[in-house]
Amino acid sequence: MSKAAVLRKGEIDRAVKKYWLLATPIIFACTIVLIPLIPVYLIIAGFFVDRYLDNIECTLTERNLIIKKGILNKVESTVPLEKITDLQMFQGPIMRHFGIKGFRVETAGQSAGPGGHLINMVGIADTDAFRDAVLEQRDHLQDAKPGRSPGHTSDPADAPDELTEIAREIRDALTRIEAKLASDDPAA
Repeated sequence: MSKAAVLRKGEIDRAVKKYWLLATPIIFACTIVLIPLIPVYLIIAGFFVDRYLDNIECTLTERNLIIKKGILNKVESTVPLEKITDLQMFQGPIMRHFGIKGFRVETAGQSAGPGGHLINMVGIADTDAFRDAVLEQRDHLQDAKPGRSPGHTSDPADAPDELTEIAREIRDALTRIEAKLASDDPAA
């Protein structure tokens, strides 16, 4: 099996480090009870965040979106582009302050449960352009399928169902046969 050509690599925006280091202490401070844990969190998170960021990869190939994450438990998710239904963008108030966005990959036949997402990615630099590149490549793959015209949609509401069309053709043929038989029948 040959390796697919890499179309785009998602670069990690280092502002996500500030977000991860400060978002949780802000939440701790809001709860008041967890304020004593803030220094402990900052020490531990400061140690792990750089290592975690070094292990994140987000790659768009001709046919897949590949995301690798993790320090101790490394996770690699490969999502075929034709299974992606949407890349949902999100940005909370703290993320907005740091100028970062995240996206969730939504797929057909998703198995992460209700409200769950198979892939959740925060901190890709120029997230909007990366999202557009993924969706554009997905659309390019769908248009390139044999028997599909460019711009063809898979939405059944927009295109006549193939079986319905065949049934109509059969009905019309039977109507013509009946009319032909009726015109040839001398007893009628």
